[in-house]
Amino acid sequence: MPGSCTDREEDYRFLHSMLMEKKLHLLFKIHEQLRQFEKRSPVPVQQHAMDLASDLFEDLMRLSWTNEVKELAALFSKPHFKSLFFVHDAVAQRDFEPTLPSVPDGPLEEDEDSVKIVSLVKTKEPLGATIKKDESTGAIVVARVMRGSAAEKSGLIHEGDELKEVNGISLEDRKPKEILPLLARSQGEVKFTIVPALKQEDTSSRKKLFVRALFDYNPDDDPTVPCKDAAVAFRWGDILQIVDKDDDAWWQACQVGEGSARAGLIPSQQLHERRVALQRPKALFNPRRLKSKDERDVSEDEDYRAISGIHIAGLRRSFRLGRRSSLVKEAARSRRWSSGVHVSLPPPTYIEVIPYTKDTGEQHRLVVLVGPSGVGVNELKRRLLLFDPDRYAVAVPYTTREPKKQEKEGTDYHFVSLHKFEEDILNYRFIEYGRYSGHYYGISLDSVKRVKTAGKVCLLDIHPSKIKHVYSSEFKPYVVFVKPPRIEELRLTRRRSKFICDDEGKSPVRDFSEDDFEDMIYLAKTMEAQYGRLFDKVIVNGDIAAAFRELKADLRRIEEATVQWIPTEWMCCSPTQARKRCGHVSGWI
Repeated sequence: MPGSCTDREEDYRFLHSMLMEKKLHLLFKIHEQLRQFEKRSPVPVQQHAMDLASDLFEDLMRLSWTNEVKELAALFSKPHFKSLFFVHDAVAQRDFEPTLPSVPDGPLEEDEDSVKIVSLVKTKEPLGATIKKDESTGAIVVARVMRGSAAEKSGLIHEGDELKEVNGISLEDRKPKEILPLLARSQGEVKFTIVPALKQEDTSSRKKLFVRALFDYNPDDDPTVPCKDAAVAFRWGDILQIVDKDDDAWWQACQVGEGSARAGLIPSQQLHERRVALQRPKALFNPRRLKSKDERDVSEDEDYRAISGIHIAGLRRSFRLGRRSSLVKEAARSRRWSSGVHVSLPPPTYIEVIPYTKDTGEQHRLVVLVGPSGVGVNELKRRLLLFDPDRYAVAVPYTTREPKKQEKEGTDYHFVSLHKFEEDILNYRFIEYGRYSGHYYGISLDSVKRVKTAGKVCLLDIHPSKIKHVYSSEFKPYVVFVKPPRIEELRLTRRRSKFICDDEGKSPVRDFSEDDFEDMIYLAKTMEAQYGRLFDKVIVNGDIAAAFRELKADLRRIEEATVQWIPTEWMCCSPTQARKRCGHVSGWI
């Protein structure tokens, strides 16, 4: 092995020295000049310059032998000069072009297959084609050709072509797995004997299709992928360009921004949905014991007071009325399961997106934070506001109750009449609202617009079902889903979590029970299954400091990005339509 490494290093040095040769660079320049010359399509003045030079030399020999004649005759007799005339005539007469065989006069027999020999140079990269056995004929045919691969660039191998031989070895009665070793042993050049498919599809006019992946995929963990070397690994949130969707199970795609134009295989939407349906979580079938009345925690957040010792106007929990009792949670879980939510809703797969470039002076995108109760959404929002109050702000909520002492209109709340609040509900003016102690509370679209008009990034903490009210090109929401870590980590970090509260008499320590942990994980899985297609970023909040750093860096990256990817449906849906639709989201493929 050490010897092979040494030989490889010598090969690298030789290749490097050859590429640095001045003569090679001059050849490249000459080649480019000839290319430019060829584009101008010049017409030669004389196609027989060599004969003309020979006649001129004979005429010179008959003239008086002066110094000028001697010099010209000597110049014409030099080998380099003769070679120049020879090359000129060859180019003028286009003798360098290959001579094609003559077409036979007689017609070809209809039952005779048209066979072609294809020779490809093998490199470290795969050829970029997969093969299969035709069940009806037993022939080995090309199943697919990867876009951007050597096979596709050659233009000589197409889907449906039948392979007869590889390097002179017949493929008759062979299985696809027996052919792969033949290709692996091939060095340098690979020759295929091919019977072309009857019809080749013209894909040059296909529309470019971009999607954002909504799940992780690693071909090394997938035993069903036709060819691991031809597959593309991706993570949740990666942008993929789909170049071929003809196969029901395996699409061809390439990652945007990876610098490689070669496409690979990815699971199709149909295949991924079928896989997830066959792997339904076992936890959904395990009924939980209901707590007795004495065990239930029925405490509610009083009023929507600020959660920080440093008062930040407008910072409130989303309008879900605090922690719900276990009995309410169990009833809701039973309703969700009996209604078939987990059966009818397909899992997130891909969402069609388009590139978007922010114009100078355009308002900031809305940032929506979602997650189950107790996961830390509100704490992340609080830290963002304290970190950069000149950049981030929250929408001031509306309420129908009377103002308390030291509360200011437009700072703590917008105080409106019951008639006005209910009228705005009917006109779809509220993103989220609720009723507590006989009074309405809610976040209005107008409050969000005020923050955006002020040149700040508006932070929203809402339930994912309410995202539909701002899911349009008007707000361009960037949705961050905060999910809990594994239950083992929850036990370590949340067993007795301290939080800051400005209510006197309240304990600064919140006790999380084992049921709370299970509820948090259950709700997170439910949110991800139902609304995962709306999420732009997923953050696992195991450590609040690490989660905050990740969130802060991601929001900065989005703000500084030259090109952002937004759902295609935003460009064909008005804000009014977006607010009126009842949870239906189009544009998924």
